[in-house]
Amino acid sequence: MKYRTLRATCTAAALTGLLCTLATAPAQAATPVGWEGNALSLSAAQRQSQGEGVTVAVLDSGVVVSHPALKGRVTTGPDYRQDGLKPGDPDWGGHGTAMASDVLKVAPKARILSIRVTSDKDDKEVTEKELEERRQAGNSPVADGIRYAVDHGADVISMSFGSGDGFASYDKEETEAVASALRAGVTLLASAGNSGDELNDSQYPAGYPGVIAVAATQQGGTRAGFSTVHTYNDVAAPGVGIISAKNTGGYEPVNGTSPACALAAGVVALMYAKNPKLTPAQANDVLIATTHRPAGGGSALLGYGLINADAAVTAAASPPKDTTGAVTYRGKTYLGTPDGTPKTRNAPMEQSLWLTGLVSAGVGVVLLACGVLLARSGRRGTSVPPPGMAQPRG
Repeated sequence: MKYRTLRATCTAAALTGLLCTLATAPAQAATPVGWEGNALSLSAAQRQSQGEGVTVAVLDSGVVVSHPALKGRVTTGPDYRQDGLKPGDPDWGGHGTAMASDVLKVAPKARILSIRVTSDKDDKEVTEKELEERRQAGNSPVADGIRYAVDHGADVISMSFGSGDGFASYDKEETEAVASALRAGVTLLASAGNSGDELNDSQYPAGYPGVIAVAATQQGGTRAGFSTVHTYNDVAAPGVGIISAKNTGGYEPVNGTSPACALAAGVVALMYAKNPKLTPAQANDVLIATTHRPAGGGSALLGYGLINADAAVTAAASPPKDTTGAVTYRGKTYLGTPDGTPKTRNAPMEQSLWLTGLVSAGVGVVLLACGVLLARSGRRGTSVPPPGMAQPRG
């Protein structure tokens, strides 16, 4: 009798311990986790937070809500791309479905707000001229998508897309939408671009002030060859061979700064779940302060380095003070710190620069004068007529 009582007591204790363990164990993402899990210290981070109560807006090409990796976690917003494509078309939702699954891989209890602002065809067929024509025709889908995300409760906005060719892709309306989102307390992230093995063109929205630009690493922590090298890069995340959901079902490996951005957005979701009062400036500062810093420090290659999700979530509980704020307008000629140079006047050129320019200009004038003298002396010289031609008479 005593033995049975003891056995029952032990069994009950074991079951209680098992239930407690299951209750505190990290939720398992439906999308398989590869090498990026160890690179980001993901398991340790998920023991602290799993993204509960956080909404991540995925601005992309649409999300297939019925995919097993996403089922029950996605709310569908409007289609601002309006190109006639619908769910089921091979060019609808391929990229967006993959990115949403990567966010949930990191933050399995977060919610996804899918807003369609681009098409899978854009990467293959749409030219820069066509993009500019669309901007001239009406509102920017990206700006509209950002505003909708803010108005519908997004905490984080993930934008794994962009257009290059420098300032030709800069959009004033998008800049204003980004600024509005930041004022509302929403953190925005964007992929840094995949032109690292080409021209390293600037890419937007990654290049807009206030947007966290995410570069891509390969295994070992070094830069992926395709990852754009640019001064706007803030942090980096894994971007090679990232297993992601397919819009046709199943999974496949994806390369690019796109999955790097989505994974980083998932980390920010973990941070927000840990501290719902986190501001965009604090999220940015915490991510940067807790990275695995490159040997040479921050650079245009990988920003301030590879994200450490565990350290970032820990630091999010007590972030540095947010010192951002509005600057008082002080008149037409006020520029502000560091030197107060009026907006209407250029700063004085350093002496070494203008001396170098002056000397170079002087040398150029001397060389030009010598060339003119040589040319004139050549014309004055006596010429010998070819054989058979009469000598000029004196």
